[in-house]
Amino acid sequence: MTETLDDVSARKMPAEESAEQRAAAELVRLAKEQGLSLTGPDGLLKQLTKTVLESALAEEMTEHLGYEKHDPAGAGTGNIRNGTRAKTVLTEASGQVGIDVPRDRAGTFEPQIVKKRQRRLNGVDEVVLSLYAKGLTTGEISAHFAEIYGALVSRETISRITDKVIEEMNDWAVRPLDETYAAIFIDAMSRSATVRSPTGRFMPRSG
Repeated sequence: MTETLDDVSARKMPAEESAEQRAAAELVRLAKEQGLSLTGPDGLLKQLTKTVLESALAEEMTEHLGYEKHDPAGAGTGNIRNGTRAKTVLTEASGQVGIDVPRDRAGTFEPQIVKKRQRRLNGVDEVVLSLYAKGLTTGEISAHFAEIYGALVSRETISRITDKVIEEMNDWAVRPLDETYAAIFIDAMSRSATVRSPTGRFMPRSG
């Protein structure tokens, strides 16, 4: 992926700095502090996207079953959580993101933010930036989710997802960091060619 985080945020308000652009600047600062790239296989945006999607899916499952995880109220209901399945989705700025999608024993759970057999997600990067931006209201963040969900999910579900994701993002922002991070930089270049020896044989040459 060659698109940068600034490219994603600039699509919103080119003439005026938007909340997403301010969030992007903050993510740039955090990435530099932690020695991470923004996009790519191990980029910061990819990590946050995974957190947002999995938190949203978990809240969808809670809404579907009607009770929280580990809640005794779920006993005897006839349907319970049944682990997760791995899935890879493609986002605009983060590339391929591996996520764990929750399952229910009855097989009746139909996720909306990442539908069954859906592999490409649009607009998720903006949601991640909005969730990280300071000063956005819950209603504004819910509006972003509503654009992705469409009319298939109730306002209550979107609100639950938003609250849970904000909680996860806040926990991520204040997580403890190691005092020292090791980094290895490798820069090597080699050239090889063949030359004819006085005997007429071809010999390898390195330089």
